[in-house]
Amino acid sequence: MNTLRTSPIYLLTAILILIQAPVVISGFATGKKLHLNKKYWQNSKETNINEEANKSVSESTLLYTNLGLAAKGLSESAFTIAYEGYIKLIERGAISEKGMLTIVDFSQPSVKERLFVIDLAEEKVLIKSLVAHGKNSGLNYAKSFSNTPESNKSSLGFYLTLGTYEGSNGYSMQLKGLEKNINNNAYDRAIVMHGADYVSEQFARNHGYVGRSLGCPAVPTEQTKKIINTIKNGTVLFIYHPNSDYLNKSKIINS
Repeated sequence: MNTLRTSPIYLLTAILILIQAPVVISGFATGKKLHLNKKYWQNSKETNINEEANKSVSESTLLYTNLGLAAKGLSESAFTIAYEGYIKLIERGAISEKGMLTIVDFSQPSVKERLFVIDLAEEKVLIKSLVAHGKNSGLNYAKSFSNTPESNKSSLGFYLTLGTYEGSNGYSMQLKGLEKNINNNAYDRAIVMHGADYVSEQFARNHGYVGRSLGCPAVPTEQTKKIINTIKNGTVLFIYHPNSDYLNKSKIINS
């Protein structure tokens, strides 16, 4: 045994092992360190990319996606403007009831369900419904708008929902227009939300459009109480149309 350990072959083998061992150990350690650094760099890079992506995507866009509003028929432009205006109204202290946003999308035809009651806090669409526009605003599509009394036209923009009452159209809800020279005459014009028999799928099938109001956002009779009781007393209602005159004049949008 001692002879083997002192033989030239044994000594040469031992020397070679001793020479290679630091290289192997160093290489292994270095390789592992490089691998960990690469992994850390990749993770850090992905995190930074995700953070930048999140910054570039607006809150309204994320909500629009989370709520599935495209599939439900609400245009992204309508939601984006409504949501951003809603936030501005909160910042101004103009609304007391937060978390609820109702949007009427007049870029859609009257035969479509174009009223959306959205619970922003729970991220849920609570109600979708047909809704009428004023008879002088258009037939199937609303195209012309006015703040003038007796115009029988719809008014665009942001509204505050008020209290309820029993009137000639049954259970109804008053509205306060929040935009000067755009819809601020709504209360004096008696522009309210109420039910109407002419706002129905049957009427739409028979005529090719939903019946029209004198400017009120009238809703189906069978849904009137549910809609009004959900949004009454201080929530935001926004009536949208890609009307350049309104979009340029609105101080809420452009503030």
